[in-house]
Amino acid sequence: MSLVPALINELLDDYRRPFFGNMYDQNFGMGLFNDEILTPRSSLLSVPLRCGYLRPWRTLDADDSGVSAVTSDSKEFKVNLDVQQFKPEELKVKVVDDYLVVDGKHEERSDQHGFISRQFTRRYKMPEDVDKAALVSNLSSDGVLTLKAPKLALQEKASREIPITQTNAPAVKPK
Repeated sequence: MSLVPALINELLDDYRRPFFGNMYDQNFGMGLFNDEILTPRSSLLSVPLRCGYLRPWRTLDADDSGVSAVTSDSKEFKVNLDVQQFKPEELKVKVVDDYLVVDGKHEERSDQHGFISRQFTRRYKMPEDVDKAALVSNLSSDGVLTLKAPKLALQEKASREIPITQTNAPAVKPK
């Protein structure tokens, strides 16, 4: 497998992004650094975001687009969500039935470009074997909200052995 397509795509993103940006991207309305306007990104491995955070893993498609990452293995259920544009007090995490719900909202406020307000709601269907009472959330210094819950121990299925009795008679009777 070749890394060439991934590297070419990353290089082309430097030129496409200013012209074909997604209007619904979570960075919509954010200011640009001067070097983002004048020259392409200088490194494929570490790129400062508009907010000034350094994210060496930004080349991953999910992290670059602001899409959350959900993992569920035999030990835990985990969600990583980029919420860098929200303060901790502007975020709410709750469990509603079998769903994990994350809300973020900040009221209209002024910035260097005018006024802006943001709001989002993400709902994640949790597996049945997740311990919802043990759900924890952590917000990293670079604005990634991590939600984790351990899986419940699987109960062994009840089983019983059925004894075999021999009848000493044929199952099919001759005609």
